[in-house]
Amino acid sequence: MKFSYQQLFTFAEQVFLSIGCPPDDATLATETLLSADLRGVDSHGVARLSGYVRLWEAGRINTTPRVGVTYETPSTAVVDGDGGLGLVVGPKAMRVAMHKAEQVGTGWVSVKNSNHFGIAGYHAMLALAQDMIGVAMTNASPLVAPTYSLERLLGTNPIAVAVPAGEQPDFVLDMATTTAANGKLEIAQRKNLPIPEGWAQDAEGRPSTDANAVKNGGALQPLGGATGSHKGYGLGAVVDIFSAVLSGANYGPWVPPFVAFLQPSANPVGQGLGHFFGAMRVDAFRPADEFKSHMDNWIKTFREAKAVEGQRVLIPGDPEREMAAHRLLDGLPLLDAVVKDLETVGAKFGVQL
Repeated sequence: MKFSYQQLFTFAEQVFLSIGCPPDDATLATETLLSADLRGVDSHGVARLSGYVRLWEAGRINTTPRVGVTYETPSTAVVDGDGGLGLVVGPKAMRVAMHKAEQVGTGWVSVKNSNHFGIAGYHAMLALAQDMIGVAMTNASPLVAPTYSLERLLGTNPIAVAVPAGEQPDFVLDMATTTAANGKLEIAQRKNLPIPEGWAQDAEGRPSTDANAVKNGGALQPLGGATGSHKGYGLGAVVDIFSAVLSGANYGPWVPPFVAFLQPSANPVGQGLGHFFGAMRVDAFRPADEFKSHMDNWIKTFREAKAVEGQRVLIPGDPEREMAAHRLLDGLPLLDAVVKDLETVGAKFGVQL
């Protein structure tokens, strides 16, 4: 079933208003959330809307947060999200980083007391309009077993980097530090399909193709597979430290989970969930036009690389950019299970999909 971007925007915005978000925050949350659907990251878009409502119903989301800086230097800050929607806290904290970059060249912000912030790429891309390089990271529900571990100690902990170009489309890397994000398992569950080997392990640590493996006591596996998972584990650990140990948020197994089958720790070590944002003004390093000209050359060189038969070399951000252009014209497809879920959410607040 397909819906126009505006149909879904109106619906989600009304739901955010219904749970008490001020109008500006409801609009910002909706824009952040739907950026995932537009870019083809269906696991992090409106399919997650009921999850935010569930957290609000459980008293775990403050829909009227006073997001503010608790500590800062000219180029760094800690932002307290006051338990707000990460969809709102994230962009506000990223703009703090960008403001600092305007003043001194770079800005770095670690966030505590927040919640799930949608796709990391949205936040990193905010910097592009100001000829800045954007960086965004977040820790997440503890669903990932470090290399050789049977315990779930890390999240999917994504990293996003957005780099402006000139005539070429911008470079946008947005990746989890696991082989696959948990949302991909949720999509497989809705479709009743197995998952590829290497995505998850069962409760005994054996590779599993069961989409419910993590729900049943297993874990997601770090990026890198059987011979290189220590690299994904290391990247996920860095994200956790930058996002939470640095800010005062919960880290490791204490991160408050977004998924319904886990409960928050009774003994937290910090405040809420953590993010980390960076903004670097290009002209703090070299003239922006000069840099973007060379980025164009870099992108063209890689895109025109000789490829294996039937394939083409992509630049990070290409598939998502092409998907967004297509879906704005053709509509955004939703699985029947997601449509039913949204209809249930809408019925709670008298909002029709």
